[in-house]
Amino acid sequence: MLSATEDYMFKKIPVFLVLFVFGLSMLHAAGRTEQIQEQPADNAAVLFSILHHFSARDYAEGQITQEERDIIVQAGLRSTSAGNRQPWLFTVIQNQELVKQILPDATEGNMLIVGSGILGGTNRDAVILDAGLAAQSMFIAAQALGLGARQYTNPGLIGRANNLKDELGIPEDHTAIIVTRFGRLPADIDVISSASPRADPDTKVIYK
Repeated sequence: MLSATEDYMFKKIPVFLVLFVFGLSMLHAAGRTEQIQEQPADNAAVLFSILHHFSARDYAEGQITQEERDIIVQAGLRSTSAGNRQPWLFTVIQNQELVKQILPDATEGNMLIVGSGILGGTNRDAVILDAGLAAQSMFIAAQALGLGARQYTNPGLIGRANNLKDELGIPEDHTAIIVTRFGRLPADIDVISSASPRADPDTKVIYK
């Protein structure tokens, strides 16, 4: 269970982190997007979201709102990339029939974002890395909004996405690289214990 302090921080994360990382609010009058003034954030809340994120397995039914969707997409678009090439293409899927074709066990209302890019050139590795970085930015943004998220790179699921290029509007010269799932979390989920144990830092970090 969360302590009173952690519970307060987690509830405040959406406001602080979204303002800090993106400084954007998606306004939809006439289909136009406008920026809002960036404001400082509570650093502790930002770090809490990064250090305590988890890959959700269980979801509650319910749609991702347009505002939530657009903030998540902005997180991906503002991600860093090698040489600022921004080689990614994001396909946002909320059509539940298409969602289920890619992820058969998806919960009603789940949203998928397929990250794709052109892998035939000399920058193949950079394109894959950049797509992953963008997906991670969207993943963290979703957690900051109180949503669940999970990333998939297994060949079966990626293959299903590639087989649906025409339906998804993915250009023929693009290849699906990573799929991220977003959805509403069950009300009783424990955001601390839901995170998988991490490896011993001494086995993963070298200091010189």
